[in-house]
Amino acid sequence: MEKDIKALLLVSLEKVKKSIDSTLEAIKSVSGFDPMKKNTLKEEEPYDALTMRFTRAVEVCLKFFRTYELYTSRVASDTIRDRLLNMEKFDFISNTELWLDMRDVRNRVVHDYLPDEVKKTFDLIINEYAKELDKLKKKVSELKIDEK
Repeated sequence: MEKDIKALLLVSLEKVKKSIDSTLEAIKSVSGFDPMKKNTLKEEEPYDALTMRFTRAVEVCLKFFRTYELYTSRVASDTIRDRLLNMEKFDFISNTELWLDMRDVRNRVVHDYLPDEVKKTFDLIINEYAKELDKLKKKVSELKIDEK
């Protein structure tokens, strides 16, 4: 079982790095979102890509956190809050509340239709959340997996 968890962890690490890179790359393709501008479908594509990539990155990171818990302690937390608190202790994340907010944005990003709310969401992703994802990518890139 240890070998299986280690294999899952190694795959998960690569997915985390790739999904974060993908999100950070998508951020480069967008400029300030103007909630009052009527965008064409072509103009909306970079924002759609960013939304999808951010959503995937958060989901992949949350799955990685669970796998990392299993790898290090053989037990996964019962709640997402407990898991995030553990990841904060491991110094993978800056703040549990920030990640709960990121998860909330991930859950509601497809349901925001009010222009000002959409702008707030993109501003959060492009600024605060991108920094957090980049920090996590650096941490997992430095992670050494024991030869068990």
